[in-house]
Amino acid sequence: MPIYEFICDECKVKFESFVLSSRHVGEVVCPKCGSPRVKKQFSLFSCGSSSAGGASGSLSSSLSTGGCGGGGRFT
Repeated sequence: MPIYEFICDECKVKFESFVLSSRHVGEVVCPKCGSPRVKKQFSLFSCGSSSAGGASGSLSSSLSTGGCGGGGRFT
C-alpha cells in the first residue's frame, strides 16, 4: 500500500496517507479539518548505497553499484 503526500486546499496542512491504489486518491480527506479538497504532492525518495562515494558520489558510481546498493549483480 503506497504512502502519498498531500496538502489541504482549505487549511494548508501537509500530511501523508496510505492509499490502496491511485484510484482511491480522491477518497482522501484532511486529518485536521476534514476537507476533501486535498492535492497529491510530488514526493522525493532516497535509497541508500554502500559505495564509498556516499551522498557526494557521482551518477556513474551509482550506476556501477546498482543504484540502491545492489552491487550491480543479478542473482
